[in-house]
Amino acid sequence: MGLIRESKNADFTVQSKPWTAEELRDFRKLMAEIKAKNAMRKLRAVKNKKVKTIA
Repeated sequence: MGLIRESKNADFTVQSKPWTAEELRDFRKLMAEIKAKNAMRKLRAVKNKKVKTIA
C-alpha cells in the first residue's frame, strides 16, 4: 500500500472540537463498563484454563 498524496485544492487536516462535560462523563462511564467487562473475561479465561499434569 502506497502513500496517499493530498491534492492541491484539498486540505485533509481536521480541527477537533473539545468535548462537553456531559460527553466526557458519558465516555468515561462507557470506558469503565468496557474495562470491567474485559477484566471479567480475562478472569474467566484464567479460571477455566486447564493445567497439564506430567505423569
